[in-house]
Amino acid sequence: MAGQGAILLCAMLWSTSGLFIRLLDWHPLVISGGRSALAIVVLLALRCFSRRRSRSVSQPGKATPRKILALFAFGSCYAATMILFVTANKLTASANAILLQYTAPVWAALLGWLILRERPHWEHWCAMVLVGLGMLLVFSGGLAAASLLGDALALLSGMCFAANSVVLRLNKDNNPADILICSQILCLLFTVPFFFLHPPSFTVHSVACILFMGILQIGAASALFAYGIKRVSAVQAMLICAVEPVLNPVWVLLAIGEKPTKTVIAGGGLIIAAVVFSSVIQSTLRRRN
Repeated sequence: MAGQGAILLCAMLWSTSGLFIRLLDWHPLVISGGRSALAIVVLLALRCFSRRRSRSVSQPGKATPRKILALFAFGSCYAATMILFVTANKLTASANAILLQYTAPVWAALLGWLILRERPHWEHWCAMVLVGLGMLLVFSGGLAAASLLGDALALLSGMCFAANSVVLRLNKDNNPADILICSQILCLLFTVPFFFLHPPSFTVHSVACILFMGILQIGAASALFAYGIKRVSAVQAMLICAVEPVLNPVWVLLAIGEKPTKTVIAGGGLIIAAVVFSSVIQSTLRRRN
């Protein structure tokens, strides 16, 4: 139950991203870098604290070129996911951004087939068809709102998130905390020039927003995910995280009144239903076997 609770709280914190990205009037890459800078401090502090509390001190493994390359690959995929998602939220509706990013499990199935040689089952193919239909509906609403670029970036964010999960499976021995810290560092380094090109304005409102995003929405959520993913299966984590795309547009609607179009709601419903359907079927088949 502790692992499931951690994943649920993580998903709820993640779901606030669309709202605070909308509320913060900064360049999207400055937002990405600012919250990553704060998240690095939080994750490093939590890691040091957990090490001090640990009674048994284990020696760290040797940093081989393969491990360093794997860590860089993990970090790059997740850093790209964060940067693309923040940018997409500035260019399209929050509902479009989160629902298109939530196509990640389908892309993971395709990439797993190509890279890991894990052929998708029938439930995966059914989910892909439903997700395809959902994407068409979401994009049709986006085109009407002149947000095709934002929709495309959100979709690419989902692909990067899927690539991250595939690379993670290729290197199962790496520490999730190390990967999360590496991704935040890479995100910060990539966005540093934009702090000079688009200097952020520091007001009580903007500081409050970036503190919440860096400390809680990214930092604490990442720590919760690293804790929970060790205690629940990937299928369970996927099902629990389904609350994120549901809550994301709800917070935006309640706070600033941004209503998703009917086609986005219909398309998002298909995408979520497809992911949950394939996850439930896969979980049931595993239990029987």
